[in-house]
Amino acid sequence: MAMSTRTHRIARLRTLTLTGIATTGAAAAALTLMPASAQAAEATHVSTSAVATASTNDSHTTPKAGAGYANTLDGWIKQSLDIMKAKGIPGSYEGVRRNIMRESGGNPNAQNNWDVNAQNGTPSKGLLQVIDPTFNAYHVAGTAHSVTDPVANITAAANYAAHRYGSIDNVNSAY
Repeated sequence: MAMSTRTHRIARLRTLTLTGIATTGAAAAALTLMPASAQAAEATHVSTSAVATASTNDSHTTPKAGAGYANTLDGWIKQSLDIMKAKGIPGSYEGVRRNIMRESGGNPNAQNNWDVNAQNGTPSKGLLQVIDPTFNAYHVAGTAHSVTDPVANITAAANYAAHRYGSIDNVNSAY
């Protein structure tokens, strides 16, 4: 992808606005993003195109779901990182884990039922508190198409963060 095209897409994606914040558990903050209503269709179109570009790199080296990975937070992160590496999505174990602990405290079933997104019928869900429109736009081929699947949730959120911030490693607060 030409640098100017990528830069243009990133600039257009920056029109997303933070619309909700809440807490999950005793200490973790569940933060969600939702496109501003005026740009929702355009942002979805742009992000779907960007994801489609990233998704076309499906190769036989993409790790199979559950193959050799522990069904734990550590295993989910490692499996996601292997998929991310195969798809060219940047991120590190430390960056992913730090954001998970802040967003959900490591609970793959965490769901925010009280912020503005939830009030509008789109609660944030999973380890990285992703709303359905963001999950659908940034879903990575080869992962389950379920926002609450831990590996799919991590990988989609990291894909979103890569397009918006360059990497999930660059996310240190609300994103």
